[in-house]
Amino acid sequence: MNELEKVISEMDFQYFGNGEHKVEAEEFLSAKNTIFLDVRAKEEQETVKLSLTHHCKVIEIPTNEIPKRINEIPKNKTIGIFCSAGIRATIIFVYLKSKGYNNVKIIPGGYPPLMEAIMPGRLYKKLNK
Repeated sequence: MNELEKVISEMDFQYFGNGEHKVEAEEFLSAKNTIFLDVRAKEEQETVKLSLTHHCKVIEIPTNEIPKRINEIPKNKTIGIFCSAGIRATIIFVYLKSKGYNNVKIIPGGYPPLMEAIMPGRLYKKLNK
């Protein structure tokens, strides 16, 4: 059994039922030692820039470039994977798990929950902790 098959075989009802695979945007942006992995297409990244300067480091790598740029993604941090609809984030989640990344999460919901998490009031509270 190869690594991808092993990872997939471990994703049973309990795994998805208890939500181990995801983290809400607000929770992720409040955590420490994190990387926000933006896997949207370059055109999406250029149109809606997500710098998240006061929250975490952002790495922009479109889905199709992940295999050749995987070394840019650190294994010693929590990786939150984001795309506009969740499909590409899910693909990259499974891919990274199969490559030995143990602390990866999907940031679900696309833009609405992310934008809600970075609204001025929430940003103000984060900066004044």
